[in-house]
Amino acid sequence: MSRLQQAFSEAKAEGRGALIIYLCAGDPSLAATRDIVWAIEEAGADLVELGVPYSDPVADGPTIQAAAKRALKGGARVAGVLECVAQIRERSQIPLVIMSSVSPLFRFGLDRFATEAAAAGLDGVLLADLPPEESGEWRELAEANHLSTVFLVSPATPPARIKLAADATTGFVYAVSRAGVTGARTELPPQLPEMIARIREVTDKPVAVGFGVSTHDHVRSVWQVADGAIVGSAVVKVIAEAGENPAPAAAAFVRSLRGG
Repeated sequence: MSRLQQAFSEAKAEGRGALIIYLCAGDPSLAATRDIVWAIEEAGADLVELGVPYSDPVADGPTIQAAAKRALKGGARVAGVLECVAQIRERSQIPLVIMSSVSPLFRFGLDRFATEAAAAGLDGVLLADLPPEESGEWRELAEANHLSTVFLVSPATPPARIKLAADATTGFVYAVSRAGVTGARTELPPQLPEMIARIREVTDKPVAVGFGVSTHDHVRSVWQVADGAIVGSAVVKVIAEAGENPAPAAAAFVRSLRGG
């Protein structure tokens, strides 16, 4: 069983969903990202998404865009993110998924990336702007290197395309809760249970919900209908406000999301 599968299974056995935390790798530094992952794992995070900073993202809102700018200014690039993954693995087995636009990895070399990511200890990859119809080459590389694939579906995705994305997924289906970009929201969309039901009709793979999931109440609500809740912008904001040593603040926020 992969680390991803194990995380969802263990959460389900405890009668809850998985808590998935998004971090922008390199914000405020790659060393800080490593320390944050170690701290939030102890605080109750079940899985971590590491965002590869990119100057032209398609789905990131202002909070994560600002984090990416800080990370890029600090020198974070794909090779550094993979070195960060390897350092995290020195003392952690928490599942790690990289979330990126296609361009940075294409520039790095998809074959080289898959090989070095697997060697570093990465578990999966989400390429936010890669359509499942055009993902054949990547999925072959991922399978050859034992990397799980994650594909997005949104409220606007028609049923046939939901099935296409789910069939291309080997890790978990990422359900975008609402139209638009990432960012903290005060309420979850009331149509979310219906959307998750449509995904359940075509796959029994884990489904995790992101975009706008920001509070303990949001996480609890998502766990009632899905297998995992993904919190990104709210955590990134806490890190941005915490100064040079953000790990303790990030860990405290994760504990609050878990209700501890």
